[in-house]
Amino acid sequence: MASFVKILVVDDDYNICELIRLYLEKEGFTVVTAYTGTKALDLFKAETPSLVVLDIMLPELDGWQVCREIRRISNIPIIMLTAKGETFDKVLGLELGADDYMVKPFETKELVARIKAVLRRYEQKSADVKEVVYPNLLINLATYQLKVNGKFMDIPPKELELLYYLASHPNKVFTREQLLQEVWGFDYFGDSRTVDVHIKRLREKLDCGEQPWELKTVWGVGYKFEVK
Repeated sequence: MASFVKILVVDDDYNICELIRLYLEKEGFTVVTAYTGTKALDLFKAETPSLVVLDIMLPELDGWQVCREIRRISNIPIIMLTAKGETFDKVLGLELGADDYMVKPFETKELVARIKAVLRRYEQKSADVKEVVYPNLLINLATYQLKVNGKFMDIPPKELELLYYLASHPNKVFTREQLLQEVWGFDYFGDSRTVDVHIKRLREKLDCGEQPWELKTVWGVGYKFEVK
């Protein structure tokens, strides 16, 4: 699992970032680092990490603000780091949507163990729910239902599966070949234009005014579900 998992580590202390990176890369994780809140959000949108390790005391935007913004567009796991140990900070972090909380100084091995545990819980929860929710949009793969602006819509299974897959990976770009492989399966030998046709039909169903999300074409590459 680890080699396919990207972790975003955010701390204004370069040495802490490098120490965490060292331990995580030894475990096979891919790691990207940021030293300010603004850079953290930029990297989050560009790299689509699987988990964020987030310090509270950051320049430009603090960890609370970064956590709020991430939670506005994604439900991926967040582990908060801080030198503060007050109960108020722990409660606020959890209320904002953090999944775990560690107080500095901490044992790096314990942080790695918590990251693995949080990822396991998140993957299990995602597998059980099979539902993606955004403002004015609900996609449920368990019941094969699509709700847009409060109204359920008729939709063929493959269109729903394609939309669910893209929406489950917000802001991540997929080629047509990747989508054929992930949605249609390894044994599907269809033309890549099949994806284009399904995207066109999905856009017709989702064309209901301005929304904070859209199915977007990335010219020369493929498609992504963009969350603004």
